Amino acid sequence: MLLTRLLHPEILAALGRAGHGACVLIADGNYPVSTQSPADAARVFLNLRRGLVKVTDVLEVLRDTIPIEKVTLMATRDGQPAPIHQEFFKLLPAGIEHQALARAEFYAAANQPATALVIATGEEQRFANLLITIGVVKPDQI
Repeated sequence: MLLTRLLHPEILAALGRAGHGACVLIADGNYPVSTQSPADAARVFLNLRRGLVKVTDVLEVLRDTIPIEKVTLMATRDGQPAPIHQEFFKLLPAGIEHQALARAEFYAAANQPATALVIATGEEQRFANLLITIGVVKPDQI
């Protein structure tokens, strides 16, 4: 048994292969993982049923596992923050660098070769997709 909260072997392996600047996409239940993510990215399907597992569940565990440098959110059609975005910011480090992109631009960002891991969830809230850029481990974090 591992001491870390994150126990999923495929996610741990993908994160172990990723490094600074690599990205992790946490996708909601509506996200087209098969067509809007790099073919060579590791894909983990945690979408057991609608509403399970939630994007915030995954974010909470990843936040405790990797340094997060910045995040990219999917903007709503009218450019306003989705309600779940506030939930994200409650879990993310204060003052985290972030940007919100329209759907097509978000898909393009998620499809970049830097996306090393894609995690599909059963999240039901719309615009709940989150692209995390992995940061560096600072000496005081070791």
